[in-house]
Amino acid sequence: MHFLTSFLLVWAIVAVAQARSFTVVAYNVENLFDLDGVANYDDYQPGKYTRAHALTKLQNIARVVAKFEAGRGPDVLLLSELEVDATPGKAPPNYNALLARYAGVRLEAMLGAKFDAEIGDLPSEALLAKALADGGMTGYQIAIGDSPVAPGERPQEIKCAVFTRFPIKHVRSHPTAGARAILEVLVTVDGAPLYLFANHWKSGASDPETETTRAGNARTLRARLDEILRADPHADVVIGGDLNSQYNQKQRYPKMTKTGINDVLGAQGNELAVRGPQRDLYNLWYELPPPERGSDTYRGEWGTLMHLIISRGLYDYRGVHYVDNSFGVAKFPGLNADDQGQPVRWSFDGPAGQGFSDHFPVAAKFMTVADGRADKYQTLQNPSVEKPADATVVLAVDYAKLEVAKVALTAAALPRGASLRADGYKGKIIRVDGVVAPGGRLAVEFLGETYDVFSHDAEFRKKLRADFPAGQPMRFYGELGQYKERWQFIIQDPSWVK
Repeated sequence: MHFLTSFLLVWAIVAVAQARSFTVVAYNVENLFDLDGVANYDDYQPGKYTRAHALTKLQNIARVVAKFEAGRGPDVLLLSELEVDATPGKAPPNYNALLARYAGVRLEAMLGAKFDAEIGDLPSEALLAKALADGGMTGYQIAIGDSPVAPGERPQEIKCAVFTRFPIKHVRSHPTAGARAILEVLVTVDGAPLYLFANHWKSGASDPETETTRAGNARTLRARLDEILRADPHADVVIGGDLNSQYNQKQRYPKMTKTGINDVLGAQGNELAVRGPQRDLYNLWYELPPPERGSDTYRGEWGTLMHLIISRGLYDYRGVHYVDNSFGVAKFPGLNADDQGQPVRWSFDGPAGQGFSDHFPVAAKFMTVADGRADKYQTLQNPSVEKPADATVVLAVDYAKLEVAKVALTAAALPRGASLRADGYKGKIIRVDGVVAPGGRLAVEFLGETYDVFSHDAEFRKKLRADFPAGQPMRFYGELGQYKERWQFIIQDPSWVK
């Protein structure tokens, strides 16, 4: 018995020693463009998007990525919104050779005094690899796939990319009419195959018309998954990226008769159901309590557009499995999260720009297992289920809890004669002490300029219009923004009106 106990102890130690843990991060980097001077987006024309802007954007992305694995960065990055290179070379880039060539030059020098035509021709993913390398995050292989265009369709301007430290076995692109291609990358983790799918589906989560395109994305992905799972029902698959869909898309928008993420793809929240034959995908958003489900905000509501979705094989004891309850939102106060806890999105403010992305990254941990048993599932702590009440929750940004007086800018704190109508003030909360302007829409005269006053709550807008006739003083806190070239203050909560 003593021998058996000792043997089992040694076996357990060896098994643990053989296990390898790693992190997967899905991150929408909000339009990372290169510097070749060719762009289809107005904001990224050479007159507005400069080398200084690109440097800020690249280094800020690297600062977020460095928050994982003690500065080493995750072993897998599923990235979206990188520019499709409009001036590609005749051969695919050799990223390792490029990094070796510029190993002795910092990115700020490459985009500064040492900038030349060769650097200007580098694609966005190569520039990002350099930014990561400068921050000590090295060893990545990069897969971008193709951006195929169907006859009669316009080329796609942005693409997905996968950065991984694991050996890449194959890379495939899966096109969908009217949508961006889905990038499939098969890697091996200590010899175990792991399928990675990087996605960026059609925007407009709440729009039934664009949902038809997202359903097309989902059909493309589902068809490929069915091929993989027919060959191996326990294949290890991670689906990530910006699906422009809520985890509870079907419940949140009941007018949509068929949703891409829930109805076509089959992503769901019953964690134990993946052990059966019918429901083979689990959406990791269900790992979090409903009040913590949010990676982006829109019109005062939290959204869950970024996703990590996993297959049943990541719960068994063969190859790779998911580390239970490790999913989270990469929200770092003072870095990519503002005073309200919302994403600090990219802005062209100033000569070098500022900000990060309109999405927080999402992340999860995984590990290899040596048992080789697809018939055995790991024990879960508090496995999630889809509760009807939770599925219909729309999580509002809780502006009432914000200590607005502490974070707001006041007129006295602004430079003398300064205008608020600048990118640097967008998203800032301002203490407004003005006078209601004449006219049909509610507006306020403040610091010599006129600004619309808006609330996302239609009833509250009516009340404001009734309570504040033209010529009357109006004091409130407002988030400065711009809508269709009109500058406005958004009153995010009734408590902001004083």
